[in-house]
Amino acid sequence: MLLSMTGHGDASGQNERVSVTVEVKSVNNRHLKVSVRCPDAFLALESNVEKLVRKNVARGTLTVSLRVRQLDQRRVPKIDLGSIRQYWTQLTDAASELGIDPPSEITPLLTLPGIIEDSFSKSVEEGDWPFFEEVIVAALKNFQAFRIEEGRSMGEELTSLASVVETNVADVTARAPQVIADYRDRLKTRVNDLLNSTSVQVGDDDLIRETSIFADRCDITEEIIRLRSHLQQYRTLLDGSDSAGRKLEFLGQEMFREINTIGSKANDVEIAHRVVDMKSAIEKMREIIQNIE
Repeated sequence: MLLSMTGHGDASGQNERVSVTVEVKSVNNRHLKVSVRCPDAFLALESNVEKLVRKNVARGTLTVSLRVRQLDQRRVPKIDLGSIRQYWTQLTDAASELGIDPPSEITPLLTLPGIIEDSFSKSVEEGDWPFFEEVIVAALKNFQAFRIEEGRSMGEELTSLASVVETNVADVTARAPQVIADYRDRLKTRVNDLLNSTSVQVGDDDLIRETSIFADRCDITEEIIRLRSHLQQYRTLLDGSDSAGRKLEFLGQEMFREINTIGSKANDVEIAHRVVDMKSAIEKMREIIQNIE
C-alpha cells in the first residue's frame, strides 16, 4: 500500500474547559521532520505530539497546528506589567540613541509577545493531554486516509507506466535477433559490392566471424534480464502491504541505468525509439516516487 508524503487532515473537539482544532499538513522530504504550532501554554505537549506523529509517519515534513479556545469565560486576561516595562525601557533607550521622540503611548505594545497574560494559558492541567491526544489521533486518522487515497492514485499511475516499460522491453527482445541478421546481410552485400570487380572472395567463415564480433558487442541479453527482474521487484513493491518509496526510488535508478546501456549497445534505430519511450516512462515514475513515503 503506497502512502503519499503530501497530505492533509483535521479534527476538532471540546470538553468543559477548552475547544481544540488540530490540523495536520505535510509535504515530501527524504527524512521525517515534525513542526508543532500551538499556544505557548501548550508547548509542553510538543514532544507528545511528535511521538504520535512518528507512530504513523515515516517520511515527510509535517506541520501540526493546534488552535485552542477557552470556554470558561470567567478567566480574564491580564497585562504583564513586568514585560511591558521592559519593552518600554528598551524603546525609550532606542529612541534616545537614534535622536527621535520616545513613544507617547503603550497601546501598540499590547500586541507584542508576552504582554497579555492569560490565566488560562499559564500551564497545562494534568488532565488535558488525554483529551488533546484524542483530537490529534482523529486528525492523524483523517490525514492517513488522505495519504492512502493519494497513494492509490499514484500506484495506478506507476502500474500503468510499468506496463509501458514492459511492452517496450518485449519489443526490444523481439527485435534484438533481427538486428544481428540485418547486420550480417548488410555486411555481406557491402563486401560483395566492394569486391565485385576483383577476384578476391570472402567466405562464409569470415562473415560469421565478423557477425559474431558484432553480436557480442551489441548483446543486450544481460541488460534485459536485469531490467525484467527490476520490473518484477517493482510490481511486488507496488502490491505490497508497506509503502516502500526508498526501494522504488532505487529500482527506478537501476532500471534507468539498464535502459541507458541497452540504448548505447543496441545499434538499431527501432530499439533506440523504444529506449526513448522507456526513459520517458521511468522519468515520470521517478517524479511520482519522490512523493511516496
